[in-house]
Parts: sequence; structure tokens; C-alpha cells
Amino acid sequence: MTGSHGRTVRDLRRGNRSAVLQRLYFGGPMSRQELGPVTGLSSGSVSNVVGELVADGLLEEAGVVDSDGGRPRTLLRVAPGSAHMIGVDVGETRVRVELFDLTLTELARTELPLQPRGCYDVGPIVDHVRTGIAAVLAEAGVGTDRLLGVGIGVPGIVERDAPGGTVVHGQTIGWDAVPLEALLRATGALPEEVPYLIDNGARTLGQAEMWFGAGRGAREAVVVLFGSGVGASLVTDGSPEGGSTDGTPLEWGHLTVSVRGRRCRCGALGCLEAYTGAESLLARWAERGGSAGEVQDEEEALAVLLAHGVAGDPVAVEVLEETAEYLGAGLSDLINLFQPERILIGGWAGLMLGPYILPSVRAHARRYSLRHPADRVSIDLGSLGPDAVTVGAATLPLSAFFTTGGRRPVPAPATEPPGWHASLATRGGAAGR
Repeated sequence: MTGSHGRTVRDLRRGNRSAVLQRLYFGGPMSRQELGPVTGLSSGSVSNVVGELVADGLLEEAGVVDSDGGRPRTLLRVAPGSAHMIGVDVGETRVRVELFDLTLTELARTELPLQPRGCYDVGPIVDHVRTGIAAVLAEAGVGTDRLLGVGIGVPGIVERDAPGGTVVHGQTIGWDAVPLEALLRATGALPEEVPYLIDNGARTLGQAEMWFGAGRGAREAVVVLFGSGVGASLVTDGSPEGGSTDGTPLEWGHLTVSVRGRRCRCGALGCLEAYTGAESLLARWAERGGSAGEVQDEEEALAVLLAHGVAGDPVAVEVLEETAEYLGAGLSDLINLFQPERILIGGWAGLMLGPYILPSVRAHARRYSLRHPADRVSIDLGSLGPDAVTVGAATLPLSAFFTTGGRRPVPAPATEPPGWHASLATRGGAAGR
């Protein structure tokens, strides 16, 4: 049955389930009586939807509260163990895989280093993801029957509607139209009904910070991913109540900040990433005589550089201050172009260097920006720590969960062609003999 606006009864029911789940998920435990006003549903609709969700195991009781002059009210909440998600961060130095329950409590994790540093051959990375999925499921003793999906954050441009599944264009890591979804599916790590949901790592970071971190409450923000390289995500609707965040990945690291400048790993000259990424910091420090000694891991090497800077080593201080100025100048472009309310800096390198360079970054961003947008923006660090990309990746299947009203998509049944197909094929074969 279809309504006047083309919505079926099934669509309406799915929308009602989604509204109730999202309010309970982001608003905390509520009673049936409270759910009506905040969802816009009638008491009868709330009762029906809650009954369905409780029967499906997605909601559970969370205690009782007294009401004014009436019977005590039972509070409801989303049942944490009713579903699971996996988040994967294909990072610059390692692949991190984490298993979460429905409320994003971590149940298991594993990290698989990329060796040698910066090796982005797709075969080993696909194998890392496959191995990581198996490891976290085994560690937690969880099967795939309640697994909503695997969200994966990757560097580069993600083409989700490509024929055959999601394709990744990662120029800086040597990925040219890599059919990542098809490669992962071919491993057989998961049943066909469990989806792989792939997106840009900066966008997954942005969604995590806007839903659960320092971006909560902001409608317009830019979230920066500062690791070996740099990227950003523009968020124009940060409200989680819609089930997803309207975020646009920005290849911000490849803005030209110095004509005929340093060679970027994308091949161009003068990109912002050639002056601000951790890889660039360490290269520029080495060019000026600095050294991290025998340390090979990029994160450990950057920690050594930072320690030299804090200790007052003039070369390290110079490199860090130069980085802060380039980063501030790069942020000024985002401020002037998009006029966001907030800028949040995350990523392992951003969180490591932030306490040391953030005041300088703010000062340079303000100096290079137009006064009016600079006066209304705040620049801070993300609050979710170095795992934020993984958490954000796990929100990809969580978003789909909300969109479907908590129902797992059912694969379309295999269909046989009409009988005349076989008949004509038989005739054609006979004619050819």
C-alpha cells in the first residue's frame, strides 16, 4: 500500500523504528511517554514500535522512575549486545581493526603494522583486514549473525557507486582505481549478507567527532586528519539524529601553498602535505641535521623530534614552528572558504603535536584569515584520541542500521530467467548443430 507521497506502510514503519532507535541511542534512556513528544509519534505508534524493537532484542529495560502522581515509568535503552560493528583504519603505518557492540563499547582490537613503512601494496592490506576481522571476532567469541557490517576508513578518494563495488583512488599511496570492496569480498572472510562499507578516513574521523566527540552541537565544522599526511572533512550538518553526518572529504593536503615548492608524495610541487604531514616533518628535520637515531617507526620518530623541540633544540623548534605556520595558513583557506563554527584537529600526529603547536597554529590561522570568519571559528583538538578513525569507520554500519530501522538488509533472492530464455537458448543450440 502506497501513501499520497509515495511512501508505503513498510517505509512508514521503518521510519518510526528509526526515529525511536536514534532518540534512545543519542538521548539516553527514556520512557514510552517521553518518546512520543521527541519523535512526533502518537502514543499508539510508540507502543507498537517499542513492542517490535523489544521483540527483536534491540531494546531493553533500563530501570524505573517515579512519575508525578501516576504509575512509575519504565525506561528503555538500546541493548548493547544486540548487534556488533567492526571498524577498520587503514592508516599510514598500520591497519587497526576493532570490534564494538551496538553502543560502541570496544570488545576486541588488533593492530597489524605495515612493513616496510609506507608499503601500500593492496594485497597485504586486504590480508591484514581479513586477518584482523577473524582475530577480533575470535577474541570476543562473537559470530557474524549479529554483525551489522565492517566500516573501513582509507586514504584517498572513495567511489562508492562504482560497478562491482567501492573503488579507491589513492594517488599518494599508489592506488589507481583499486576495487577494494571486491577484493575484500573475495577473501570469503564474511558471509555475503554482511556489508563492507568503505569511506575516506578523514570523513570517518569527522563523523566520529561530530557524533561523540568535540564536534557535538556544531552544525558546521571542519575536522582535520593529521597523520603521515593531512586531510580534512567538511561537515555541514553535524546532527546525528538523521542517522548520518553530511560530511564531504576534502583533499586539503594537496592545496598548493608554495609554487614550485617541495615535492609532495602525490607528485606535485608545493602541496600543503609536503610541509605539514609527519613524513614531511621528519624529512625536513633530517635535511637540517636532525636525527631520531635508530628509531624506524614513524610515530616514535616524531615523538623524538617533539622531545627535542620541547627541550629547546633550535633545529627541532624551527621545524615545528614552520609546520605550525603552514598548518595555520592551510586552515585559513578552510576558514575563508567555508566559514565553519569549529575546526578540530585529530589524527595521531595532530594529537601528539597539538599541545605543543596549537597556540601557534591558532595565531597563524587568524593572521592569514579574513577577520570576520576568523572571529567566529574555534580551533581545538579532537577528543576521541588516536582511535577516532576506527570509531568513525564503525559508524558507517551504524548509520545503515538507523536507516533501516534496525532491520538487517535481506539479500535479494536469486531469480531464474523467464522460461523463454531457456527455450530460445535450446533452439539456438539446435540450430547451430
